[in-house]
Amino acid sequence: MAETSAQPATLGTPGPRGSHDTGAKADDRRLVLVGEPGVGTYAVAARRRLKLLSEASTRIGTTLDVTRTALELAEMAVPRLADHVAIDLPEEVLRGEEAADPRTGVMRVVMHGIRDDFPFYPVGRRVDPRPATPQFQCLTREQAVLVPDLRVATGWLAQEREHTERLVAQGVHSLITAPLLARGVVLGVASFYRSQDPAPFGDDDRSLAQELATRAAICIDNARRYTREHTMVLALQRSLLPNRLPEQSAVEVAHRYQPAESEVGGDWFDIIPLSGTRVALVVGDVVGHGLHATVTMGQLRTAARNFAELDLAPDEILTHLDNLVARLDQDEGSEEEAAGTAGIIGATCVYAIYDPASQQATVARAGHLPPALVHPDGTVTFPDLPARPPLGLGGLPFESTEIHLPAGSQLVLYTDGLVEDRHRDLDTSFDLLRRALTHPDRPPDDVCRAILETVAPEHPNDDIALLVARTLALDPDRIAQWELPADPARVSEIRAAVTRRLSDWGLDEVAFTAELLLSELVTNAIRYGSGPIQVRLIHDRTLICEVADTSSTAPRLRRAATYDEGGRGLFLVAQLAQTWGTRYTADGKVIWAECALETPGGLSEVAKTDWEDLPGLE
Repeated sequence: MAETSAQPATLGTPGPRGSHDTGAKADDRRLVLVGEPGVGTYAVAARRRLKLLSEASTRIGTTLDVTRTALELAEMAVPRLADHVAIDLPEEVLRGEEAADPRTGVMRVVMHGIRDDFPFYPVGRRVDPRPATPQFQCLTREQAVLVPDLRVATGWLAQEREHTERLVAQGVHSLITAPLLARGVVLGVASFYRSQDPAPFGDDDRSLAQELATRAAICIDNARRYTREHTMVLALQRSLLPNRLPEQSAVEVAHRYQPAESEVGGDWFDIIPLSGTRVALVVGDVVGHGLHATVTMGQLRTAARNFAELDLAPDEILTHLDNLVARLDQDEGSEEEAAGTAGIIGATCVYAIYDPASQQATVARAGHLPPALVHPDGTVTFPDLPARPPLGLGGLPFESTEIHLPAGSQLVLYTDGLVEDRHRDLDTSFDLLRRALTHPDRPPDDVCRAILETVAPEHPNDDIALLVARTLALDPDRIAQWELPADPARVSEIRAAVTRRLSDWGLDEVAFTAELLLSELVTNAIRYGSGPIQVRLIHDRTLICEVADTSSTAPRLRRAATYDEGGRGLFLVAQLAQTWGTRYTADGKVIWAECALETPGGLSEVAKTDWEDLPGLE
């Protein structure tokens, strides 16, 4: 039997009977059977259909971004299946969640076509479909809906008549709506329109559109799940970082945290007030990305704050963190070995303590980039700190370095995500950082903004933690210091000197409390420590009383029994002071206590009862 004459047919339409003869076109959508004797329309259509689906499997889902994946679906369908493609998703899906009702809260996320001047709804507009529209029916039935002729589709026209009539007037005449359905969850709807090709969509076109939409829906769902996890990890990361700046008088400080575009890492920073008006500045970076790195970061930050409470030097803090990371790695290694995987926990850290009384900073680092130092005259340097291995490797001691920081200096701590960029070398990044810091009069917050605008990569592959601290100096007139031998007879002299100085400062209300605190601390130093003894008062946000001696034996708070002759001194200190503690120095130790300035001086009932029993207070 002679073969039927070759007639142009729309991709997926059933043979010559269902086609519309408009003449052969060069457009790849048209199936013109020329030079293929013995091959029917269905065979050519099937071949091109398979080719389109094969390409779709490699070109859709190249990223874990919901919007980008939806755009890849539209780019795949135009112009081989449709002239215009619109993709609408509920706002919950864009946030990584499942939509309670995919027919409400729908946003236009993609509008792609052969021309840009068609009056379709723009990207970003809310487009909740009305019940009579094909989109609403598609989402309700969870099946593709074919509308061959939009000119008579009353439901579609009723969505917004003025808008739809403009589309019809410009030649939009046929529509397929396909649900984006993955794992039983409806994620949105894809609308395929024809305008340039006069042939309407057919049933085979509807099947092809549904297959493309289904393949894209799986990729969109993967991106949605990733978005949900990324959002959760980022929320956890931010919750583990400081929520507000602590009260302190040592530095003016500003900070920034900027997550990577793809995965959240384990960068952190911290500002920790210490005794004696000092402050600790910390920036660290955990190896890896994702939830595991974030949880490890939280553990290290908590540990660093706890170690800081011991008033240890920076090198000792890093030693404790090094041991902690090694133990975490061992515990993690045991679990992963049982699971047949292997992983290593590691971290870098820089730890600095600044003292506004001496204007000295003590800095140590573990595998971390050196901080930047901005001098008051605008000179920018990168101090040559001893380079030590990252935390968790062990074997080598850490070393602290003393740096003089006059008032108005800026100490800039950062993680490697700020300066590491695949498009430039490290020296270029440091030059950019140096230029961004050559304005010493800028407030720290403006410095942070300038650094991120100038130095940070446009598309960061790693997190960025940034901490800028401008140093302050403690007014010498707010510091009083005495030195005395280990002689109990000198305690009364100290009490009198303290009373006079507090009167000069206008702190008569707390004079009695401070006198008692210093009397007890000096008496303990004389009885249990060794001389010479130094006494220091600091008038800051609180009144800080410090007593230093050359003994390394720390006092211990205990509750004395009824008939004990001693043991009540530190109990009284704890009752009177807002907070108190011990810190060790190279020459011995310092016992310190803070009194709140806004609280009138006076003794609690317990302290009054024990007053006469305390030795050394005459």
